[in-house]
Order: sequence, then C-alpha cells, then structure tokens
Amino acid sequence: MKLGEVLRSGDWKSEKHVPVIEAPEQVQADQPVQIRVSIGEDNPHPNTAEHHIRWIKLLFQPTEGFTFELADVQFTGHGEGLKGGHEGPVYTDPFATVTVRLKESGTLLALSYCNIHGLWENSKEITVK
Repeated sequence: MKLGEVLRSGDWKSEKHVPVIEAPEQVQADQPVQIRVSIGEDNPHPNTAEHHIRWIKLLFQPTEGFTFELADVQFTGHGEGLKGGHEGPVYTDPFATVTVRLKESGTLLALSYCNIHGLWENSKEITVK
C-alpha cells in the first residue's frame, strides 16, 4: 500500500476534515505572502481529547523539481486537564497562517490528520509573476 492510497480528499458525513488553503492565485516573486490553512471554518471539526485534528502540514510543489515542506503545525490542546478529559483550560483550534516567499509557480499542498479518521489532503495552484 502507498500513502496516496489512504489520503482522502472529500469531507466525511457532517464533519470537515479536508484542509482549506486560502492564498492568492498570483503573487509577486520573492515577496512575502500569507497562506492560511484551516479545518472546518464553517462546520467545525470536533476538538476533544477523544476526537480532534492533530496536525496540518503545508508543502509546496514547484512546477519542476521536488516537494518542499513549508510548515508543520501541531495542535496539542484538546481540553485535557487535571479534572478530566473535557475540563482542561485550553483548546487549540486547527487554523494556521504561514508567511512564505515563493520564487517559482507551483502547487500548495496541505495534509491534515484526524486522530480518528486519518489523513486528508487538498491542493491549490499558485502563480508567481
């Protein structure tokens, strides 16, 4: 089995899993650009100790060449605490903003991991002028 065979790209039931990539379609070469990656903005994914998004990875695949990892964001607060699994003082929601500078056009790739439902993917092309 290969990794590509287990990646999912369609949301499951009423829960959101697929990473949403918010980025301009065109950017200026070597200029800072913010890229936002999130899960479930309109329809939140559960965020409990038992069921949560654990991480999001953002990668860049230039038109030619190898894939580069841009960010690896871990979401580690899911309500755990001394009083129990839902009584903790903090929750980390699965939203991240990354600032990058691109020199070439290519594809932004996002992966997310749900501790119950596994790996999810999405992509967005971005053109550098």
